[in-house]
Amino acid sequence: MTSPPLTAHRTEAAPALDLLTVPQVMVRLQLGRSAVYDLLRSGQLASITLGRARRIPTHALTDFIRARLEQEAAA
Repeated sequence: MTSPPLTAHRTEAAPALDLLTVPQVMVRLQLGRSAVYDLLRSGQLASITLGRARRIPTHALTDFIRARLEQEAAA
């Protein structure tokens, strides 16, 4: 007698949240390390800390850019 075939059960998970490192944000914004950390410290750019690593969700970067564009348009 043979055993039934194994089937992979796939559970639907929430879409993966893309997280960026500080150097990746530096490249995208064309800013230096200190400038990015200033944005994080001031709360203008949201981030999370995982252990000692700082990560910036891509939506937080998008929100930051959108807010800056709106500020520029209002000025």
